[in-house]
Amino acid sequence: MNFTQAIKMAFSSILSNKMRSFLTMLGVIIGVTAVITLIALGQGSTQRVSSQIESLGTNLITINITGGRNRGVSEEDLERIKSMPGVSEIAPVLSGGVTVKAGNKNTNSSLEATTPGYQQVRNRHVQLGRFLLQNDLDMRFRVAVVGVDVADELFGRRDIVGEKISINGVEFSIVGILEEKGSSIAGSDDNKVIIPLTTGQRLLRNTEVRTFYVSTQSPDVVNQVVGEIQRFLTRKFNDENSFRVFNQTQLLSTINEATATLTMMLGGIAGISLLVGGIGIMNIMLVSVTERTREIGIRKAIGAKRRDILIQFLIESAVLSGLGGVLGIMLGFVVVGFLSRILSIPATISTGVVLLATGFSVAVGIIFGLYPASKAASLNPIDALRYE
Repeated sequence: MNFTQAIKMAFSSILSNKMRSFLTMLGVIIGVTAVITLIALGQGSTQRVSSQIESLGTNLITINITGGRNRGVSEEDLERIKSMPGVSEIAPVLSGGVTVKAGNKNTNSSLEATTPGYQQVRNRHVQLGRFLLQNDLDMRFRVAVVGVDVADELFGRRDIVGEKISINGVEFSIVGILEEKGSSIAGSDDNKVIIPLTTGQRLLRNTEVRTFYVSTQSPDVVNQVVGEIQRFLTRKFNDENSFRVFNQTQLLSTINEATATLTMMLGGIAGISLLVGGIGIMNIMLVSVTERTREIGIRKAIGAKRRDILIQFLIESAVLSGLGGVLGIMLGFVVVGFLSRILSIPATISTGVVLLATGFSVAVGIIFGLYPASKAASLNPIDALRYE
């Protein structure tokens, strides 16, 4: 018996029991769909998080001063760090939660008091109006740049440059509207108000700068600049544990590793359903061997070898699981497309995942079909012919 004939016989057997064959394939279909969907969503989530981090710049360094005894960094310290080789810009930040009011509407928002360098360092630009100027800091002007969420909540529109808002009871003039960023792993980037650092120190009654951002001239010098900053702060505080330095490259690498591990775990969990589908295939193939005992006896009686019977049932099992894999892939494309639109995740199905799912589904059919095929091949032809 040649391979083509074995394939034809496999399809003939499957089509002769359509409903049973479909129910047998259902476990494989669900398993393949689950594997493809979870891996695609996991990879899409990784891509979205990575793009959000990269949008901040791969040459961004964040420094936080910790410990109650430390008094933060001074203006002279910041100037010293800014003059280090490889440093492009620096932006100190005072932050806190505030209540913003306009007319009879109010909302809770995050406040950041900073310098004009923040625009370059954090890659935050305005879509209307202007950003902070050095003159705003020097004169302690009460001006504010607001995010689109704040504008929508308080005014219901975004062309609000020149309007007045109250921040914790103090009146400010809006000079700019930030470009829309959307939500990130840290929350909404659009529910934000930015004011001059000197004005914020009075508003928040805090002059200690414990957080500042540094951008380097290129990603290649990030590690060099991090080392210089660490040495400088260690000399200043006499304690290398009194501050924390983060850079985007390290954060991106850590998140990618974590999400990749999570994606593989999800794919592995979904793969369990494929094994369940394989058990279903083995069960049905054993039933099929019992039902076709006389057929097997007749084939052996007219010259079919043990190998021919073994190959016939193995191919039938592989075709059954392979068809389930193909249907599962088709359903996976539909499910991934639907969920990516609902969840706003850029989920795509890679060729590698499709090939892996197809190969695994066929392998499941062969592995779980091996025992029934072996049992069929080992039947004694005389006993098989007598079977009723």
